Amino acid sequence: MTSPAPSARRSELAGRLAHGVRHRRWYSSLASAVLWLVATWLAVLLADAIVPGFHADRPLGPLGFAVVLGIAGLALQPLLVAGAVRLGWIGVLLLALVGQALIVLVAAWLLPGAHVDSFWDAFFVAWIVGIVGTVVGWLSTSGTDEALVERLVASGRRRPVKLDDADVDGVVFVQLDGVPFPVLQMAVTAGTVPTLTRWIRSGSHRLHEWTPKLPATTPASQMGILHGVIDGIPAFRWYDRANDRVLVANRPADAAVIEAALTTGRGLLVDGGVSISNLFTGDAPQAALTMSRRAGRGEITRSAVAQFVVSPTGLTRGLSRSISELLRDRFQARRGVRRDLRPRCHRSWTTAALRAVTNGALRDLNTALVAQHMLRGTRSIYVDYVDYDEVAHHAGLLRPESLEALESVDRVLHQLELIASVAPRRYRFVILSDHGQAQGTVFADRYGEELAVVVSRLAAADVAVSSDPVEGWGRTRILVDELATGSGVSGRTMRNASEAMQRRGHDEADAVDAGGSRRTGKAEGDEEFHVFGSGNLGLIYVRGARQRLSRGQLDERYPALVAGLVTHPGIGFVVVLDEVAGPVALGAAGRHRLNDGRVDGVDPLAPFGPNAPAFVRRVALRPEAPDIYVNSLVEPGTEEVAAFEGLVGCHGGLGGWQDRAFVAVPVDVPFPTERVVGADALHVALTDILKFCGQRANLPRGTQSTATSGT
Repeated sequence: MTSPAPSARRSELAGRLAHGVRHRRWYSSLASAVLWLVATWLAVLLADAIVPGFHADRPLGPLGFAVVLGIAGLALQPLLVAGAVRLGWIGVLLLALVGQALIVLVAAWLLPGAHVDSFWDAFFVAWIVGIVGTVVGWLSTSGTDEALVERLVASGRRRPVKLDDADVDGVVFVQLDGVPFPVLQMAVTAGTVPTLTRWIRSGSHRLHEWTPKLPATTPASQMGILHGVIDGIPAFRWYDRANDRVLVANRPADAAVIEAALTTGRGLLVDGGVSISNLFTGDAPQAALTMSRRAGRGEITRSAVAQFVVSPTGLTRGLSRSISELLRDRFQARRGVRRDLRPRCHRSWTTAALRAVTNGALRDLNTALVAQHMLRGTRSIYVDYVDYDEVAHHAGLLRPESLEALESVDRVLHQLELIASVAPRRYRFVILSDHGQAQGTVFADRYGEELAVVVSRLAAADVAVSSDPVEGWGRTRILVDELATGSGVSGRTMRNASEAMQRRGHDEADAVDAGGSRRTGKAEGDEEFHVFGSGNLGLIYVRGARQRLSRGQLDERYPALVAGLVTHPGIGFVVVLDEVAGPVALGAAGRHRLNDGRVDGVDPLAPFGPNAPAFVRRVALRPEAPDIYVNSLVEPGTEEVAAFEGLVGCHGGLGGWQDRAFVAVPVDVPFPTERVVGADALHVALTDILKFCGQRANLPRGTQSTATSGT
C-alpha cells in the first residue's frame, strides 16, 4: 500500500480537476457558444460569397442565420442520431453526408432573410460551416482536443446517471500498443508525454516493467491479459493442423474461434466491463470494435459515430486529421529516403492509409466510446490505442513520428482524466503496453531473399508464404465489420464490404516455387510448406502433416533444410523436436537441449537473455508449435533484429526490446513489487486491482469453458 503523501497528492489532483470542470461550467459554455457563433457567422459570410445558390440578407441576415442554424441543429440532433442508429451504417453515412445539409435547409426555411436554391447548395454551405468551425476551433485551442472533451463532458452533465453501486470504483485499462518500457521511460524523463509524466512525478502512479513471454505479439498478450491464458497462440498467424487451415488473430471469424477455445469464462472484464477496439473480449458483457465479437452489437458504435458526425465540426475534424496523417506519412517516408535513414522499410500509400485510419478517425472514435461508457458508469473498460505501434512498425522505435504518435495518445489520457471528473463513479487508470518492439533491417532486404525463398531453395519444394504485414488491416476493417451487424440491405451490403476487405487484406497466401520464384495471389493448395513471418519469429509447417515432424523425419525428407537454416547468417537459432532429446535449439556453433538445459558448444540462446531457454521450451512443447521455429539473429551492441515481415520495427520473437513492456498503476492499489513475467501473471495482478476496487465480489466459482492456461 502507498504512503499517505502520494495518496493525498493524487486526491488533491483529482479534486482540482473536478473543481476546475465544475467552475468552468457557465463561462466555459458561454465562451464556447460565442466562439461557435462567431465561427458560424464567418462561415455564413464565406458561403454567401462563394456559393451561388445561397444568400443571407445583410446586415443581420448572416448572424441571424448562424443563430437559427445552431438552434435547428440542437433540435434536430436527437432525431438524426436516432434515425441513423435505426438505419444502420447507411444512416450514419447519410448523416455524415446530408444531415448538416438538412439542418441548413431547415434554417433557411425558418429565416425569411436566407435563401437556399437547392439541396446541393445547402450541402456546400454545410461543409463550409464545418470546415471553418474546425479551423477556428483548432486555432482557439492551440490545436488541442478541448472541443471534443467539452462536448463529451457536456453530454455527461445533460444526462447524469444514478448508480446503485456508486461506491465501487471503476477501472479504465488503456493499452498503448507496442510501446517498449525504455521508450516510455525516456519519454517520461523528457516530459514529452505530459499526462503520464505528471502522474508519475506527482506520485499518483508508479511505472513498472513487465516481461511478455514468447511470442511477444498482441494476440498472445491480449489473450493472457484479458483471459489469463497464454498458451494456444504461437504467433499472430499459424497453421491449424487438425483442420488444415490458417488462423489469423485479426480476422473476426478466427478471433471468435480462438477465444471460444481458450476462454475460461472469468476474463478480466466479466464483471460488467466493456472491451473496446481489442482482439478479444475478456468475457465482457459488452464489446465494441472487438475482433472476436463474442458480445455486443453495433448500435453503440453506430450511436457514437452518429453523435460525432452530427456536429458541424465532427466529420470535418475526423477527415482533416486522417488526411493530415496520410500526408505526414508520405512526407516522412520520402524524407527518410532522401536522408538515407537506416534501418528503414518500404512505406506505401496503403500503409499511409492504414495509419490515417488508426491515428485519425479511429482514435477519436475509441475515445468517444470510452467516454460514453465512463459517463454511463461502466465498471471496467479496456481499450487499445495502436497509434505508436502502427507508426513504429514502419518508421522505427525512436523516430520523431513514432514519438509524436505516443504524445498524441498521452493527450487522450488527459481527455479521459477530465471526463472521469464528471463520471458517476470514481475511476482509476491503469496504463500498459502488451509488448515492446525490436528494430532492424528487414531480413529480405538484408540478405536478398525472404525466409520462404530460403526454405523453398533448401527443401527444393514449393512454399505457401504468409509474411506480409497484416496487423494494421484488422484495425481498418474492424469498424466496417462492427457496422455490418444490422439487418436488411444496409447490413448485407456492409457484410459484403467486410468480406471483400478480408479477402483483400487478409493473408491470402502467396507461393514460392522450388526455383525460388514468387507467385503473387492465393496459393494453389499443393505447396509442401507453409511459412509464416511474425516479426523476427518464423514458423515453418509441413502442410498436411497431422502431427509435428521430428528432426529425423525432416532430415529424411528434406536433407538440406534444417542444416541450411542453422548456418544461415541471418538466423540466430532454430528449434526442432529431437527424437531422443526432445525440443532442441540449434545454432551454427552449438545446441541447447531445452528439457535438461545441456549445452553442446556455443549456446545459441545466450544472446537472447536469461529468460530465453524457459520461453522457448514452453512454446516448443505446445501441440500447435510448427515443425521448425526460426528466430532471427540479434546484433550485439545494437540489439537489432531482422524481421521476416516487411517491418523495421517488429515484435513476435526474441531479441531487442520486444519483451520489455510497461504498466503504470495507481500507487494506492496492490501490485507485485517483483517484475511480472508473462501476460497470464499480469492478468492476475490486474484482477487483484479490480477486487481491491470492490469488483468481482459476486462472480460464481468455476469456469464456463474446458480451456485452461495449461491446455
